[in-house]
Amino acid sequence: MRTRNLFLSFSIFGVSNRSPESLLFFYPHLSLSPLRPSPAVQPSRLIFIQIISMESQSPPIYRLPQDTLHMIFINLPLRQIIVCRSVSKLFHTLLTSPSFLDLIHHHLSPLSLLALRPPHHHHHRHHRTHTQKPNSNPPPSPSLHAFDPLGNEWLRFDLTFLPFKSFSPVTSSLGHLYLWGESDSPESCSKSLVVCNPLTRSFRVLPQLGSAWSKHGSVLSGSGDRVLVLTELATLYFNGGCGSGSKSWLKFSSNLPSKPRSPILVGDSLYALCDVGSPWRSLWKLFTCKLPGFQTNSSSLGWSRLERSEWGDVFDILKRPRLVKGVGNKILMVGGLKSSFSLNAVCSTILLLRLDLDTFEWDEAGRMPLDMYKCFQESSKFKVFGSGDKVCFSAKRVGKLALWDSSPQAVAMAEGEWRWIEGAPGFGDGLFRGFIFDARLNAMP
Repeated sequence: MRTRNLFLSFSIFGVSNRSPESLLFFYPHLSLSPLRPSPAVQPSRLIFIQIISMESQSPPIYRLPQDTLHMIFINLPLRQIIVCRSVSKLFHTLLTSPSFLDLIHHHLSPLSLLALRPPHHHHHRHHRTHTQKPNSNPPPSPSLHAFDPLGNEWLRFDLTFLPFKSFSPVTSSLGHLYLWGESDSPESCSKSLVVCNPLTRSFRVLPQLGSAWSKHGSVLSGSGDRVLVLTELATLYFNGGCGSGSKSWLKFSSNLPSKPRSPILVGDSLYALCDVGSPWRSLWKLFTCKLPGFQTNSSSLGWSRLERSEWGDVFDILKRPRLVKGVGNKILMVGGLKSSFSLNAVCSTILLLRLDLDTFEWDEAGRMPLDMYKCFQESSKFKVFGSGDKVCFSAKRVGKLALWDSSPQAVAMAEGEWRWIEGAPGFGDGLFRGFIFDARLNAMP
Protein backbone atom coordinates (compact mmCIF):
# COMPACT_ATOMS: atom_id res chain seq x y z
CA MET A 1 0.00 0.00 0.00
CA ARG A 2 1.42 3.35 -1.05
CA THR A 3 1.04 6.30 1.26
CA ARG A 4 2.24 9.87 1.31
CA ASN A 5 2.40 12.05 4.38
CA LEU A 6 1.00 15.56 4.26
CA PHE A 7 1.47 18.07 7.04
CA LEU A 8 -1.19 20.79 7.18
CA SER A 9 -0.21 23.61 9.50
CA PHE A 10 -3.56 24.87 10.71
CA SER A 11 -3.13 28.15 12.51
CA ILE A 12 -5.86 27.35 15.04
CA PHE A 13 -3.80 24.39 16.27
CA GLY A 14 -0.33 25.80 15.70
CA VAL A 15 2.42 25.39 13.12
CA SER A 16 4.94 22.60 12.94
CA ASN A 17 8.60 23.20 13.68
CA ARG A 18 9.67 20.49 11.25
CA SER A 19 12.05 21.31 8.44
CA PRO A 20 10.73 23.48 5.58
CA GLU A 21 11.33 20.61 3.18
CA SER A 22 8.69 18.50 4.94
CA LEU A 23 6.16 21.28 4.40
CA LEU A 24 6.77 21.77 0.69
CA PHE A 25 3.49 21.88 -1.16
CA PHE A 26 2.90 21.90 -4.88
CA TYR A 27 0.16 23.88 -6.54
CA PRO A 28 0.34 23.80 -10.35
CA HIS A 29 -0.94 27.34 -10.96
CA LEU A 30 0.97 29.23 -8.28
CA SER A 31 4.71 29.08 -7.70
CA LEU A 32 5.25 28.94 -3.95
CA SER A 33 8.37 28.66 -1.88
CA PRO A 34 8.47 26.16 1.00
CA LEU A 35 6.28 27.32 3.86
CA ARG A 36 8.44 28.63 6.67
CA PRO A 37 7.24 27.18 9.99
CA SER A 38 7.65 28.97 13.26
CA PRO A 39 10.25 27.36 15.57
CA ALA A 40 8.37 28.57 18.64
CA VAL A 41 5.44 26.18 18.32
CA GLN A 42 5.48 22.65 19.68
CA PRO A 43 5.21 19.85 17.11
CA SER A 44 2.63 18.12 19.29
CA ARG A 45 0.11 20.77 18.20
CA LEU A 46 0.41 19.72 14.58
CA ILE A 47 -2.43 18.11 12.72
CA PHE A 48 -1.00 15.12 10.88
CA ILE A 49 -3.00 13.82 7.95
CA GLN A 50 -2.04 10.63 6.25
CA ILE A 51 -3.50 10.51 2.77
CA ILE A 52 -3.80 6.90 1.70
CA SER A 53 -4.13 5.47 -1.76
CA MET A 54 -7.48 5.00 -3.45
CA GLU A 55 -7.75 1.35 -2.36
CA SER A 56 -7.69 2.22 1.34
CA GLN A 57 -10.19 3.80 3.66
CA SER A 58 -10.49 7.59 3.80
CA PRO A 59 -8.50 9.58 6.38
CA PRO A 60 -10.45 10.57 9.52
CA ILE A 61 -10.52 14.26 8.58
CA TYR A 62 -12.63 13.40 5.54
CA ARG A 63 -15.42 12.23 7.84
CA LEU A 64 -15.71 15.56 9.66
CA PRO A 65 -18.87 17.63 9.06
CA GLN A 66 -18.59 20.30 6.40
CA ASP A 67 -19.13 23.12 8.93
CA THR A 68 -16.25 21.82 11.02
CA LEU A 69 -13.96 21.65 8.00
CA HIS A 70 -14.98 25.20 7.08
CA MET A 71 -13.99 26.44 10.53
CA ILE A 72 -10.63 24.68 10.28
CA PHE A 73 -9.74 26.01 6.85
CA ILE A 74 -11.02 29.54 7.44
CA ASN A 75 -8.27 29.95 10.04
CA LEU A 76 -5.54 29.17 7.53
CA PRO A 77 -3.69 31.92 5.66
CA LEU A 78 -4.86 32.42 2.10
CA ARG A 79 -1.72 30.88 0.61
CA GLN A 80 -2.23 27.62 2.50
CA ILE A 81 -5.90 27.49 1.48
CA ILE A 82 -4.78 27.74 -2.15
CA VAL A 83 -2.29 24.93 -1.60
CA CYS A 84 -4.84 22.68 0.14
CA ARG A 85 -7.17 22.89 -2.86
CA SER A 86 -4.73 20.71 -4.79
CA VAL A 87 -4.45 18.01 -2.09
CA SER A 88 -7.56 16.03 -3.05
CA LYS A 89 -10.85 16.25 -4.90
CA LEU A 90 -12.74 16.54 -1.63
CA PHE A 91 -10.63 19.49 -0.47
CA HIS A 92 -10.93 21.14 -3.88
CA THR A 93 -14.72 20.79 -3.87
CA LEU A 94 -14.94 22.02 -0.29
CA LEU A 95 -12.66 25.03 -0.77
CA THR A 96 -14.27 26.17 -4.02
CA SER A 97 -17.86 25.84 -2.85
CA PRO A 98 -20.00 29.04 -2.80
CA SER A 99 -20.59 28.67 0.94
CA PHE A 100 -16.85 28.59 1.70
CA LEU A 101 -16.08 31.49 -0.66
CA ASP A 102 -18.77 33.52 1.08
CA LEU A 103 -17.18 32.65 4.42
CA ILE A 104 -13.79 33.82 3.11
CA HIS A 105 -15.32 37.12 2.01
CA HIS A 106 -16.40 37.94 5.57
CA HIS A 107 -13.56 36.45 7.61
CA LEU A 108 -10.33 36.33 5.60
CA SER A 109 -8.17 39.27 4.58
CA PRO A 110 -6.76 39.27 1.03
CA LEU A 111 -3.10 38.59 0.36
CA SER A 112 -1.68 42.05 -0.38
CA LEU A 113 1.09 41.77 -2.99
CA LEU A 114 3.30 44.14 -4.98
CA ALA A 115 2.82 43.08 -8.61
CA LEU A 116 5.21 44.06 -11.40
CA ARG A 117 4.26 45.31 -14.84
CA PRO A 118 6.48 44.38 -17.78
CA PRO A 119 8.04 47.38 -19.57
CA HIS A 120 6.33 48.76 -22.66
CA HIS A 121 8.59 46.80 -25.03
CA HIS A 122 8.27 43.52 -23.09
CA HIS A 123 4.87 41.85 -23.38
CA HIS A 124 4.28 38.21 -22.47
CA ARG A 125 3.86 36.02 -25.55
CA HIS A 126 2.34 32.54 -25.67
CA HIS A 127 3.41 31.05 -28.95
CA ARG A 128 6.27 31.13 -31.39
CA THR A 129 5.26 32.05 -34.91
CA HIS A 130 6.06 29.80 -37.87
CA THR A 131 8.67 32.22 -39.21
CA GLN A 132 10.74 32.09 -36.02
CA LYS A 133 13.55 29.61 -35.59
CA PRO A 134 13.39 27.16 -32.69
CA ASN A 135 15.07 28.43 -29.55
CA SER A 136 16.96 26.10 -27.25
CA ASN A 137 16.11 28.51 -24.41
CA PRO A 138 12.38 29.20 -24.81
CA PRO A 139 10.95 32.21 -22.98
CA PRO A 140 9.41 31.58 -19.56
CA SER A 141 5.72 30.83 -19.30
CA PRO A 142 3.47 33.89 -19.19
CA SER A 143 3.10 34.89 -15.57
CA LEU A 144 2.61 37.68 -13.08
CA HIS A 145 5.49 38.31 -10.69
CA ALA A 146 4.48 39.65 -7.28
CA PHE A 147 6.23 40.26 -3.96
CA ASP A 148 4.70 39.24 -0.64
CA PRO A 149 5.87 41.82 1.95
CA LEU A 150 4.78 39.68 4.91
CA GLY A 151 6.39 36.49 3.62
CA ASN A 152 9.35 38.46 2.22
CA GLU A 153 9.42 36.42 -0.99
CA TRP A 154 8.54 36.60 -4.67
CA LEU A 155 5.57 34.64 -6.06
CA ARG A 156 4.74 33.78 -9.64
CA PHE A 157 1.15 33.44 -10.88
CA ASP A 158 0.68 31.35 -14.00
CA LEU A 159 -1.30 33.11 -16.76
CA THR A 160 -1.24 30.49 -19.51
CA PHE A 161 -4.99 29.99 -19.11
CA LEU A 162 -5.56 33.28 -20.98
CA PRO A 163 -6.25 32.63 -24.71
CA PHE A 164 -4.21 35.54 -26.06
CA LYS A 165 -1.09 35.79 -28.19
CA SER A 166 0.38 38.37 -25.84
CA PHE A 167 -0.76 40.37 -22.86
CA SER A 168 0.41 42.98 -20.39
CA PRO A 169 -0.91 43.35 -16.79
CA VAL A 170 -1.75 46.97 -16.00
CA THR A 171 -3.71 47.25 -12.75
CA SER A 172 -5.80 45.44 -10.14
CA SER A 173 -8.76 46.03 -7.87
CA LEU A 174 -10.45 43.85 -5.24
CA GLY A 175 -8.75 40.66 -6.41
CA HIS A 176 -9.34 41.33 -10.11
CA LEU A 177 -6.32 41.59 -12.41
CA TYR A 178 -6.65 43.74 -15.55
CA LEU A 179 -4.55 43.09 -18.66
CA TRP A 180 -4.30 44.23 -22.26
CA GLY A 181 -4.62 41.08 -24.36
CA GLU A 182 -3.72 40.79 -28.04
CA SER A 183 -5.92 38.48 -30.08
CA ASP A 184 -4.49 35.21 -31.37
CA SER A 185 -6.43 35.63 -34.60
CA PRO A 186 -4.29 36.53 -37.66
CA GLU A 187 -7.17 38.67 -38.99
CA SER A 188 -7.15 40.92 -35.93
CA CYS A 189 -4.31 42.86 -34.37
CA SER A 190 -6.46 44.78 -31.88
CA LYS A 191 -6.10 44.54 -28.13
CA SER A 192 -8.82 43.90 -25.59
CA LEU A 193 -8.98 44.77 -21.93
CA VAL A 194 -9.32 41.55 -19.92
CA VAL A 195 -10.25 41.06 -16.27
CA CYS A 196 -9.23 37.81 -14.59
CA ASN A 197 -8.49 36.11 -11.28
CA PRO A 198 -5.25 34.09 -11.57
CA LEU A 199 -6.10 32.17 -8.38
CA THR A 200 -9.27 30.70 -9.87
CA ARG A 201 -8.07 30.86 -13.51
CA SER A 202 -11.27 32.60 -14.58
CA PHE A 203 -11.47 35.60 -16.92
CA ARG A 204 -13.76 37.88 -18.89
CA VAL A 205 -13.09 40.06 -21.94
CA LEU A 206 -14.46 43.60 -21.71
CA PRO A 207 -16.08 45.30 -24.74
CA GLN A 208 -13.68 45.97 -27.62
CA LEU A 209 -11.53 49.11 -27.71
CA GLY A 210 -9.35 50.66 -30.40
CA SER A 211 -5.60 49.98 -30.36
CA ALA A 212 -4.78 53.62 -29.52
CA TRP A 213 -6.31 53.23 -26.07
CA SER A 214 -3.96 50.39 -25.15
CA LYS A 215 -0.92 52.40 -26.32
CA HIS A 216 -1.69 55.72 -24.66
CA GLY A 217 -4.33 55.09 -22.00
CA SER A 218 -3.93 54.78 -18.23
CA VAL A 219 -6.21 52.08 -16.80
CA LEU A 220 -7.94 52.55 -13.44
CA SER A 221 -10.30 50.14 -11.72
CA GLY A 222 -12.48 50.35 -8.65
CA SER A 223 -15.30 48.72 -6.75
CA GLY A 224 -18.47 47.69 -8.52
CA ASP A 225 -16.60 46.48 -11.61
CA ARG A 226 -15.84 50.05 -12.69
CA VAL A 227 -13.03 50.56 -15.20
CA LEU A 228 -11.63 53.76 -16.72
CA VAL A 229 -9.12 54.36 -19.50
CA LEU A 230 -7.70 57.89 -19.46
CA THR A 231 -5.77 59.78 -22.14
CA GLU A 232 -4.89 63.44 -22.54
CA LEU A 233 -7.99 64.18 -24.63
CA ALA A 234 -10.66 61.74 -23.49
CA THR A 235 -11.73 59.18 -20.89
CA LEU A 236 -13.57 55.89 -21.37
CA TYR A 237 -15.76 54.60 -18.54
CA PHE A 238 -17.18 51.09 -18.16
CA ASN A 239 -19.41 49.97 -15.30
CA GLY A 240 -19.96 46.22 -15.39
CA GLY A 241 -22.02 46.41 -12.22
CA CYS A 242 -24.61 48.64 -13.87
CA GLY A 243 -27.14 46.72 -15.94
CA SER A 244 -27.85 49.53 -18.40
CA GLY A 245 -24.20 50.20 -19.11
CA SER A 246 -22.73 46.74 -19.00
CA LYS A 247 -22.45 46.32 -22.78
CA SER A 248 -20.52 49.42 -23.81
CA TRP A 249 -18.06 52.14 -22.84
CA LEU A 250 -19.04 55.75 -22.22
CA LYS A 251 -16.71 58.35 -23.70
CA PHE A 252 -16.06 61.77 -22.16
CA SER A 253 -13.79 64.63 -23.15
CA SER A 254 -11.20 65.40 -20.49
CA ASN A 255 -11.15 69.25 -20.59
CA LEU A 256 -7.77 69.21 -18.80
CA PRO A 257 -4.93 71.70 -19.42
CA SER A 258 -2.39 68.90 -19.98
CA LYS A 259 -1.99 65.14 -19.81
CA PRO A 260 -3.26 63.76 -16.47
CA ARG A 261 -0.34 62.35 -14.47
CA SER A 262 -0.71 59.42 -12.07
CA PRO A 263 -4.53 59.45 -12.00
CA ILE A 264 -6.13 57.64 -9.07
CA LEU A 265 -9.68 56.63 -8.17
CA VAL A 266 -10.90 57.27 -4.61
CA GLY A 267 -14.52 56.32 -4.05
CA ASP A 268 -16.57 58.04 -6.75
CA SER A 269 -13.95 60.68 -7.55
CA LEU A 270 -10.95 60.87 -9.86
CA TYR A 271 -7.78 62.75 -8.94
CA ALA A 272 -4.83 63.62 -11.16
CA LEU A 273 -1.90 66.02 -11.37
CA CYS A 274 -1.55 68.36 -14.36
CA ASP A 275 1.33 70.59 -15.38
CA VAL A 276 -0.04 74.12 -15.90
CA GLY A 277 3.38 75.76 -16.10
CA SER A 278 5.48 76.94 -19.02
CA PRO A 279 7.67 74.86 -21.38
CA TRP A 280 10.74 75.71 -19.31
CA ARG A 281 9.30 75.39 -15.80
CA SER A 282 6.75 72.90 -14.48
CA LEU A 283 3.92 73.99 -12.23
CA TRP A 284 1.86 71.10 -10.88
CA LYS A 285 -1.73 71.39 -9.71
CA LEU A 286 -4.27 68.88 -8.40
CA PHE A 287 -7.45 68.28 -10.39
CA THR A 288 -10.53 66.24 -9.52
CA CYS A 289 -13.90 65.20 -10.94
CA LYS A 290 -16.84 63.00 -9.98
CA LEU A 291 -17.57 59.80 -11.86
CA PRO A 292 -20.67 60.24 -14.01
CA GLY A 293 -23.83 58.20 -13.78
CA PHE A 294 -24.83 56.10 -16.77
CA GLN A 295 -27.93 58.24 -17.29
CA THR A 296 -25.89 61.41 -17.79
CA ASN A 297 -26.19 63.48 -20.96
CA SER A 298 -22.89 65.23 -20.38
CA SER A 299 -20.02 64.73 -22.81
CA SER A 300 -17.38 66.05 -20.40
CA LEU A 301 -16.17 64.81 -17.03
CA GLY A 302 -16.06 68.32 -15.58
CA TRP A 303 -12.56 68.38 -14.11
CA SER A 304 -11.85 71.23 -11.68
CA ARG A 305 -8.75 72.40 -9.84
CA LEU A 306 -8.60 71.42 -6.18
CA GLU A 307 -6.73 74.02 -4.14
CA ARG A 308 -6.81 75.85 -0.84
CA SER A 309 -5.06 79.09 0.09
CA GLU A 310 -3.66 77.50 3.26
CA TRP A 311 -1.80 74.89 1.19
CA GLY A 312 0.81 77.47 0.26
CA ASP A 313 3.62 76.10 -1.91
CA VAL A 314 2.96 72.41 -1.25
CA PHE A 315 3.11 71.64 -5.00
CA ASP A 316 6.37 73.56 -5.46
CA ILE A 317 8.55 71.68 -2.98
CA LEU A 318 8.44 68.35 -4.85
CA LYS A 319 10.20 67.47 -8.09
CA ARG A 320 8.22 65.20 -10.47
CA PRO A 321 5.34 64.66 -8.00
CA ARG A 322 3.10 61.63 -8.44
CA LEU A 323 -0.16 60.57 -6.77
CA VAL A 324 -0.75 57.28 -4.97
CA LYS A 325 -4.05 56.20 -3.44
CA GLY A 326 -3.71 56.16 0.35
CA VAL A 327 -5.59 54.45 3.16
CA GLY A 328 -9.28 55.26 3.31
CA ASN A 329 -10.16 58.76 2.15
CA LYS A 330 -6.56 59.90 1.82
CA ILE A 331 -4.19 60.39 -1.10
CA LEU A 332 -0.40 60.46 -1.14
CA MET A 333 1.77 62.80 -3.22
CA VAL A 334 5.30 61.50 -3.71
CA GLY A 335 8.33 63.21 -5.22
CA GLY A 336 11.87 64.44 -4.74
CA LEU A 337 12.19 67.06 -1.99
CA LYS A 338 13.78 70.15 -3.55
CA SER A 339 16.60 71.83 -1.67
CA SER A 340 15.45 75.24 -2.98
CA PHE A 341 12.91 76.83 -5.33
CA SER A 342 15.46 77.43 -8.09
CA LEU A 343 14.86 75.97 -11.55
CA ASN A 344 17.54 73.27 -11.34
CA ALA A 345 17.43 72.62 -7.61
CA VAL A 346 18.81 69.27 -6.47
CA CYS A 347 16.77 66.97 -4.27
CA SER A 348 17.75 65.99 -0.75
CA THR A 349 15.49 62.93 -0.42
CA ILE A 350 12.14 61.46 -1.51
CA LEU A 351 9.16 62.78 0.43
CA LEU A 352 5.65 61.39 0.89
CA LEU A 353 2.94 63.93 1.66
CA ARG A 354 -0.58 62.87 2.66
CA LEU A 355 -3.81 64.76 1.95
CA ASP A 356 -6.90 64.03 4.07
CA LEU A 357 -9.86 64.50 1.73
CA ASP A 358 -12.21 65.01 4.69
CA THR A 359 -10.31 67.93 6.23
CA PHE A 360 -8.19 68.97 3.19
CA GLU A 361 -5.11 69.10 5.39
CA TRP A 362 -1.63 67.93 4.35
CA ASP A 363 0.87 66.19 6.57
CA GLU A 364 4.14 64.32 6.06
CA ALA A 365 3.60 60.57 5.74
CA GLY A 366 7.20 59.47 5.23
CA ARG A 367 10.71 60.44 4.18
CA MET A 368 13.23 58.11 2.55
CA PRO A 369 16.34 57.56 4.74
CA LEU A 370 19.42 59.29 3.37
CA ASP A 371 21.48 56.10 3.03
CA MET A 372 18.69 54.61 0.90
CA TYR A 373 18.21 57.79 -1.13
CA LYS A 374 21.88 57.79 -2.18
CA CYS A 375 21.07 54.88 -4.51
CA PHE A 376 18.43 57.02 -6.25
CA GLN A 377 20.41 60.25 -6.29
CA GLU A 378 22.20 59.61 -9.58
CA SER A 379 19.04 58.60 -11.47
CA SER A 380 17.35 61.19 -13.65
CA LYS A 381 13.96 59.71 -12.77
CA PHE A 382 12.37 57.03 -10.64
CA LYS A 383 9.11 55.11 -10.76
CA VAL A 384 6.53 55.07 -7.97
CA PHE A 385 3.69 52.59 -7.51
CA GLY A 386 1.58 51.25 -4.69
CA SER A 387 -1.61 51.85 -2.77
CA GLY A 388 -2.82 52.20 0.79
CA ASP A 389 0.06 51.92 3.23
CA LYS A 390 2.62 50.55 0.73
CA VAL A 391 4.61 52.54 -1.84
CA CYS A 392 7.40 51.08 -3.97
CA PHE A 393 10.27 52.93 -5.68
CA SER A 394 12.55 51.87 -8.53
CA ALA A 395 15.24 53.55 -10.61
CA LYS A 396 17.71 52.60 -13.32
CA ARG A 397 20.86 50.79 -12.26
CA VAL A 398 19.71 50.44 -8.64
CA GLY A 399 19.00 46.71 -9.06
CA LYS A 400 16.45 46.49 -6.26
CA LEU A 401 13.23 48.09 -5.06
CA ALA A 402 12.76 50.40 -2.09
CA LEU A 403 9.57 49.86 -0.09
CA TRP A 404 7.76 52.24 2.25
CA ASP A 405 5.35 50.18 4.32
CA SER A 406 3.44 51.90 7.13
CA SER A 407 1.17 48.94 7.92
CA PRO A 408 1.07 47.89 11.59
CA GLN A 409 2.86 44.63 10.73
CA ALA A 410 5.72 46.46 9.01
CA VAL A 411 6.12 49.10 11.70
CA ALA A 412 6.43 46.33 14.30
CA MET A 413 9.30 44.76 12.36
CA ALA A 414 12.90 45.62 13.10
CA GLU A 415 13.38 47.35 9.74
CA GLY A 416 10.63 49.89 10.41
CA GLU A 417 8.76 51.58 7.57
CA TRP A 418 11.58 51.49 4.99
CA ARG A 419 13.36 48.46 3.55
CA TRP A 420 14.88 47.03 0.38
CA ILE A 421 13.27 44.35 -1.79
CA GLU A 422 15.87 42.09 -3.37
CA GLY A 423 15.60 39.45 -6.08
CA ALA A 424 13.17 41.15 -8.46
CA PRO A 425 12.92 39.37 -11.85
CA GLY A 426 15.00 41.15 -14.47
CA PHE A 427 13.17 43.22 -17.05
CA GLY A 428 16.20 45.07 -18.44
CA ASP A 429 16.91 48.55 -17.13
CA GLY A 430 15.67 47.94 -13.58
CA LEU A 431 13.04 50.67 -13.85
CA PHE A 432 10.17 48.65 -12.43
CA ARG A 433 6.52 49.61 -12.72
CA GLY A 434 3.70 47.94 -10.87
CA PHE A 435 0.57 48.00 -8.76
CA ILE A 436 -0.94 46.47 -5.63
CA PHE A 437 -2.63 43.11 -6.21
CA ASP A 438 -4.92 42.03 -3.35
CA ALA A 439 -5.23 38.32 -4.14
CA ARG A 440 -8.65 36.86 -3.28
CA LEU A 441 -10.25 33.50 -3.95
CA ASN A 442 -13.78 34.92 -4.04
CA ALA A 443 -13.19 37.56 -6.74
CA MET A 444 -15.28 36.52 -9.74
CA PRO A 445 -14.61 38.37 -13.04
